[in-house]
Amino acid sequence: MKVLLIIPPFSQVNTCYPSVTQLTGFLISKGYNAVSSDLSLNVFLRIFSKEGFKKIFESIELKDVNDFYSERILLLRNSYINSVEPIIKFLQGKDPNLAYKIVNEKFIPQGESFENISDELEAFGYFGIQDKAKYYASLFLSDFTKFIQKNVTEHFGLSRYAEKISISTPVFETINREVQRERNVIENFIIEETDKIIIQEKPGLVGFSIPFPGNLLGALISAIFIKENFPQIKIIFGGGYVNTELRKLQDSQFFEYTDYVTLDDGEIPILNIIQNIENPNRNIFVRTFILNEDKVEFRNDGFPQSIIHNELTPPSLNGIDTEKYTAITELLNPMHRLWSDGYWNKLTIAHGCYWRKCTFCDVNLDYIGRYSPAKASVIVDWIEAMIEQTGKTSFHFTDEAAPPSVLKEVAIEILRRNLSITWWGNIRFEKSFTLDLCRLLAASGCVAVSGGLEVADERLLKLIQKGVTLEQVAVVCNNFKEAGIMIHAYLMYGFPTQTEQEVINSLELVRQFMQLNLFQSAYWHLFSLTVHSPIAEKPERYELVIESNTDNPFGNNDLLFKTKLKVDYKKFSFGLKKALYNFMHGVGFDKSVETWFDFQTRKTTIASNLISNFIDNHKESIKENSKSIWLGSSPLIKIMNDDLLEVYVSFNDLDAVWELDPSTAEWLKSNIQKSLVENHSYNEWISSFPYGSKEFSLFTQTEIWDEIRKYGLLFV
Repeated sequence: MKVLLIIPPFSQVNTCYPSVTQLTGFLISKGYNAVSSDLSLNVFLRIFSKEGFKKIFESIELKDVNDFYSERILLLRNSYINSVEPIIKFLQGKDPNLAYKIVNEKFIPQGESFENISDELEAFGYFGIQDKAKYYASLFLSDFTKFIQKNVTEHFGLSRYAEKISISTPVFETINREVQRERNVIENFIIEETDKIIIQEKPGLVGFSIPFPGNLLGALISAIFIKENFPQIKIIFGGGYVNTELRKLQDSQFFEYTDYVTLDDGEIPILNIIQNIENPNRNIFVRTFILNEDKVEFRNDGFPQSIIHNELTPPSLNGIDTEKYTAITELLNPMHRLWSDGYWNKLTIAHGCYWRKCTFCDVNLDYIGRYSPAKASVIVDWIEAMIEQTGKTSFHFTDEAAPPSVLKEVAIEILRRNLSITWWGNIRFEKSFTLDLCRLLAASGCVAVSGGLEVADERLLKLIQKGVTLEQVAVVCNNFKEAGIMIHAYLMYGFPTQTEQEVINSLELVRQFMQLNLFQSAYWHLFSLTVHSPIAEKPERYELVIESNTDNPFGNNDLLFKTKLKVDYKKFSFGLKKALYNFMHGVGFDKSVETWFDFQTRKTTIASNLISNFIDNHKESIKENSKSIWLGSSPLIKIMNDDLLEVYVSFNDLDAVWELDPSTAEWLKSNIQKSLVENHSYNEWISSFPYGSKEFSLFTQTEIWDEIRKYGLLFV
């Protein structure tokens, strides 16, 4: 039996969502015929094609259009139809020289997304033709996306479809009505592309991984088509949306679209389902909802329940064509564009979060609460396997928070194997991220990290149980900055008990972080209460009252609540986001933070140099058991005279030479060579110094030692 695993519309268009490729790799390792399909990408490419544009235009009549930009697009329909395929080909990296034509403003028809971009164009300078063309081409996609939203369906987005109707919907009937209504042209594309996949792959079992609310309606439209036209095929629903929203599923109507609904990691549940199908006498399930005599039944009677992360096989891209993915530059901010620009192989360093104490987080769910790291050697094996499959050396580690200790070992293993990769990932702002560790990560290919500061306030950080302080975050971010690693910060406002003063103070602290270039990008989230968080378990501790029912037959996740403190946090949304947008573009730092709001607010009570003082006053010390890493060449010694030797070393960007007495020169050469090939500790540097530990302490205060450390000697 062939197993087909599908990502339904819509998800990222620049890279494959990793859930299906991970499951495909697992099933292949167990001897099953498994293949992945990115239905989301297929439908996107169908829409943004000459034939797709023609069908969309045919579905819209000029008399029904009532805004200027839509009328303009309709009048320029031939230009749009003729431009779309060359633009997509360019964004796929298949025709780079088209950039010269794209930056000629006569080539691309321009709509509302092109308004007010003149100031931004300075970012490209004289030689940024490729980036400028990519930006123009992305604006073209944005224009047509807005056109579809206004004239075909408001549900459509490049990476989501009907997201709002799927968030914490208590009963399925609301969504079911959307599936049963007359199809629009976008939904017809979903059906037609589904038909192509089924005819091509001829599966006996289809699994839909539904990562987000914006994938649910697309999955349902595809699944009901399979049910009606290929009734012999069994269907499974799983993925992040299911894991968070449908844990109390009781709505039997949902099973008109699927045969099985699985929770949490999919490997063991899908393996048991396959074995049940192959052996009708077998009836064992793991974390699976089924329909039994018209009633929803949750079955969890199999063993094992899950797989240790270290024992997973690498993802398989069987069925995925990485050359079809489409890079998009939506914002000019270099950190922010990582999410949408270019293909990233996706891997996870560890299952779950090693901290798992944040009170707002879904720590009660398996994907966060069950921590299971892989060994560095295994992770780098996965990296090499992905490079072999895709030919691409860019990686995004999608952990909830990658553990610093494992990242250190992964970086060392990457360097040991002489791999050249580019990577970024999600972290916590742990004090473990010393300057030397950040430099090691950069040497292994790290270009960026993202992490949650959440509420920039000491009182609230404690209430959240974030486990970090503002001083710690400032120092860690400065370490990443000094190592040349960009940072994206997740920010939050509206946390229970947060006062208006604390909102203003948070913005002031964010201003300081960004002015010091400690954050290259950031995003404000309005606090939302979820049923799986510690706050929902003890709401009285946070002075709130939950108003939502938590036993709905369908969706249970986001909760309505009332707070004792009557603050209208939503009124701050526009000002916070406007300020942040300006900060990300390097402007507005000289404005008082209260002036970003169109209503009277308090002034900040935060000192304007608080963050810089944290950094200036910080001193790092080296632990004696720290491992030494040398990032330069093996030393070469030249004799100057009987009293002095020259120690030469080379780095990618410079050469260095130090004049030392013979004993110190030989000591330096020996310890550097040991740091290149074996575990060598800081204590061994001290104990082997030819003049004793006191003299070593004096030597570490010299300009030569400062240069040795600055250029390439790390202790981690």
